[in-house]
Amino acid sequence: MATASFSFVTIVVCFTSLSAFPLSGAAASPDPGFTLNLIHRDSPLSPLYNPNHTDFDRLRNAFNRSVSRVNVFKSKAVDINSFQNDLVPNGGEYFMKMSIGTPLVEVIVIADTGSDLTWVQCLPCDPCYRQKSPLFDPSRSSSYRHMLCGSRFCNALDASEQACAMDTNICEYHYSYGDKSYTNGNLATEKFTIGSTSSRPVHLSPIVFGCGTGNGGTFDELGSGIVGLGGGALSLVSQLSSIIKGKFSYCLVPLSEQSNVTSKIKFGTDSVISGPHVVSTPLVSKQPDTYYYVTLEAISVGNKRLPYTNGLLNGNVEEGNVIIDSGTTLTFLDSEFFTELERVLEETVKAERVSDPRGLFSVCFRSAGDIDLPVIAVHFTDADVKLQPLNTFVKADEDLLCFTMISSNQIGIFGNLAQMDFLVGYDLEKRTVSFKPTDCTKH
Repeated sequence: MATASFSFVTIVVCFTSLSAFPLSGAAASPDPGFTLNLIHRDSPLSPLYNPNHTDFDRLRNAFNRSVSRVNVFKSKAVDINSFQNDLVPNGGEYFMKMSIGTPLVEVIVIADTGSDLTWVQCLPCDPCYRQKSPLFDPSRSSSYRHMLCGSRFCNALDASEQACAMDTNICEYHYSYGDKSYTNGNLATEKFTIGSTSSRPVHLSPIVFGCGTGNGGTFDELGSGIVGLGGGALSLVSQLSSIIKGKFSYCLVPLSEQSNVTSKIKFGTDSVISGPHVVSTPLVSKQPDTYYYVTLEAISVGNKRLPYTNGLLNGNVEEGNVIIDSGTTLTFLDSEFFTELERVLEETVKAERVSDPRGLFSVCFRSAGDIDLPVIAVHFTDADVKLQPLNTFVKADEDLLCFTMISSNQIGIFGNLAQMDFLVGYDLEKRTVSFKPTDCTKH
């Protein structure tokens, strides 16, 4: 079976403006869309906040999740101006609150930018992981429809992920994830509704999803399934392409500010990044098409520029050598390149180099006093992104300052610490991703 990955964000929904629309509707809506906040799991605003954890505990837990996550990446119409959503992470997971069916049944699903299939646990279910909320019963929904074999969305599944029920011609799916979690069931269409505190909900109908009757693994009991936000044909992002015009953006608040301010994510034309200091780089089409690939050409430490050849013997740069991922905390770089970067950092930072006692970080310095840290520029194709120390160093212990990029033998990942205090915008029609330095506490 093909392997998907986790990149999660939870929704504790706080809508400010909403529009009601069917997926296949024709009339344009004058409303600006809807807004939700991205709430970090370790913020006191999060229902998952553990007051017994220290800041160092929270950082270490997030970084360890990043190390686990990087292995996963080895494998594999209505017009609306915009909408914006409210996300809350749970460990490496983020949950999204929504309702499905007729009548409506509320579910809480993991929002995953690293996979495409949206699915929920369905009755009859055997086996199923423990779930706090009631399971969805498709037999009680008047808007539930099976997807037949040979249909476009059934064929969007890899051959190893699909099967056909011989007696009913219903498309069956078999889906596994990098951590050995899995879901099996029937592909179907259903009405999805995002509730709100305003007068009107957001109706998405019909949405192709998996009705999971056999599920297991490491899923949290708070969640009913997954909503896929990757780039493949089955993802919610792709299914809403006529609505959001292939555009979405987010602005991640620095860790030090997350106790009082939430991050934002927007979808639609209102998410377009413009104005001075915007740089854009092409998205590279590669398989699996779930991920968002860009080309990293070099990294500069101060005035020292290091080409990112990621082990290629001819010295060239491989196109699409890095995935931009908002669900991974750290940034992962080719191990051979990282050795050179490590050497330059040690020469540049005028502080005592020390080892990380827990063995996670490669580059750490004693931080008894103020340290003059360099600006590190990440050179994507046509886009130089200058990272401030808040993007590249963290206080990993009371007197320990560590570099938040580490080496990897897998594909490079540009993680979310490197993206904080940037407005990051994706345009899947123009095939670009853009960066704009922004105070995300005010965005």
